[in-house]
Amino acid sequence: MTPITLSPTKQLSLELNATLTLSVLERCSTMGELKQIHAQMLKTGLVADTVLVSKVLTFCVSSKYGNLEHARMVFDRVNRPNTFMYNTMIKGYSENNKPETALLLYQHMLDLSVPHNSYTFPFLLKACSSLSAMEETKQIHAHVVKLGFGSEVYAVNSLLHVYASSGSMEAARLLFDQVLKRDVVSWNLMIDGYAKCGKMETAYEFFKNMPTKNVISWTTMISGYVGAGMYKEALNLFQEMQIEGVKPDKVALASTLAACSYLGALDQGRWIHAYIDKIGIVIDPILGCALTDMYAKCGDMEEALEVFKKQKKKEVALWTALIYGFAIHGRAREALDWFETMQKVGIKPNHVTFTAILTACSYSGLVDKGKSLFESIERVHKLRPRIEHYGCMVDLLGRAGLLEEAKGLIELMPVKPNAVVWGALLNACQIHKNVELGTKVGKLLVEEDPDHGGRYVHLASIHAAAGDWDQAVEARREMKERGVSKLPGCSAISLNGVVHEFLAGTKSHPQAAEIYRMWDSIAERLEKEGYKPALQNLLLDLDNEAKEMAINQHSEKLAIAFGLLRTKPGTTIRIIKNLRICEDCHTVTKLVSKIYDREIVMRDRTRFHHFKDGNCTCGDKW
Repeated sequence: MTPITLSPTKQLSLELNATLTLSVLERCSTMGELKQIHAQMLKTGLVADTVLVSKVLTFCVSSKYGNLEHARMVFDRVNRPNTFMYNTMIKGYSENNKPETALLLYQHMLDLSVPHNSYTFPFLLKACSSLSAMEETKQIHAHVVKLGFGSEVYAVNSLLHVYASSGSMEAARLLFDQVLKRDVVSWNLMIDGYAKCGKMETAYEFFKNMPTKNVISWTTMISGYVGAGMYKEALNLFQEMQIEGVKPDKVALASTLAACSYLGALDQGRWIHAYIDKIGIVIDPILGCALTDMYAKCGDMEEALEVFKKQKKKEVALWTALIYGFAIHGRAREALDWFETMQKVGIKPNHVTFTAILTACSYSGLVDKGKSLFESIERVHKLRPRIEHYGCMVDLLGRAGLLEEAKGLIELMPVKPNAVVWGALLNACQIHKNVELGTKVGKLLVEEDPDHGGRYVHLASIHAAAGDWDQAVEARREMKERGVSKLPGCSAISLNGVVHEFLAGTKSHPQAAEIYRMWDSIAERLEKEGYKPALQNLLLDLDNEAKEMAINQHSEKLAIAFGLLRTKPGTTIRIIKNLRICEDCHTVTKLVSKIYDREIVMRDRTRFHHFKDGNCTCGDKW
């Protein structure tokens, strides 16, 4: 067949049309416009122009107004799609949550022997990551090497991302060590991978050895430390970041604020807030929530409320942070008021919000209100109650002394109760001295959670309170035989930007001698007030003198002594403890607040205690 030869005039007309069409495509902003242009291309024969068709595909895939189905319709009508077109479609499916289709399209590309380039693999590997498809990843890795892209940093980083994000750090490390061309992204991917696996020492080694660090490097390490519960390390690294002159991004600031929250490091949290204001960072919903949460968990609800009120866009997470803050401070009425206000302005509570408001009811003994809110989760808000909501209700009923009702609720739960739920009931049994039920629940908990030292201690305490010393000793013996250790009590106090930690019974602090002398002085004043240590359940194998010495070395008492030594008269002392405050320390702290005319704010494992003038906001019910 003789090929058709266009006249010079006709050829020029098509070229002019192609140039004009390309110009129009570049200005296109909606799918409606795109479809009109595509119709003209079909009518004029320009649909055979690969540049124009590629532009159409790019718009359909990349634009927020795009349409992946239309892109596929255009793609399927192309006689021989080129590499760019395949790459564009693979990218579209990978970014639009259709990773399987992206992999199928790649197989089609292989079957037709369509050439690859360095842009073929990143989005293909993103699809593998979405599917956790390790076998396919390894096959694509082989293709990368076979086709000569093994030294392309873009492709290598995509492979590192898949291996690291899936936890396959051995494969990631092997690849990292083999490639010669690494950029800052390569190093950051390795740091992030090890951090997510909880291997923070290895992550730090990579961070330390990086030839060049960027803000993402610092942010990844700080976030990793927070995720691993290494809060002091996170704060130290943030300070080092400041010294190096690296401006933190919002993620680094939010993570560091989270570290401050856990440590109760109010001074550092305030400094970060001032820094945010000073350099003009816009406080978005994430930062606003982090600041509110920090102030609440560091014991300053007034400042938490100020931050909350200044936020223009108040999302459910921010409301929840404020409500939970009032809850753990024992300010249930305010928590309930804000819960109602939240709904009046059109914000729907989520599962976390209900955990917060039920906690508020539990800590303040609002049984009827708690029951009403629990019933409303499904009846009014059409949410299914979760196990944490049942845990709150068991705690609420148990604290109120309604042990049989709490037990009945556990038996009617639609899901199997976990150790937290049973633990709430056991705690209630100890508070209300129900030895029979407490013994049953305690034994069940030891079976359910045999590696948790607190379960054995709880059970032993219940036996001891009933005078059943043999069983108390047996619980301790079983704990020892199983090699289970009790988490040591640790209290922290933050002064002048430095977090000081105290472990029960240790003298590791540099000023230990002075602190113990101060405590001896405090003990003398306590004795004059008629204080007698609560020794009845303490360390069963010691005599009373040894018990008294041990109880005087509880971590919060050492922190109080340090606080009185190192702060000016009248200054509020803020302490964070990792365990529930014991009865004796609670009594002592009330007396110290009266004797020394100090307000002492203490956050234990579950809630805040505000001690002032010999009283505590918890009403001695915690």
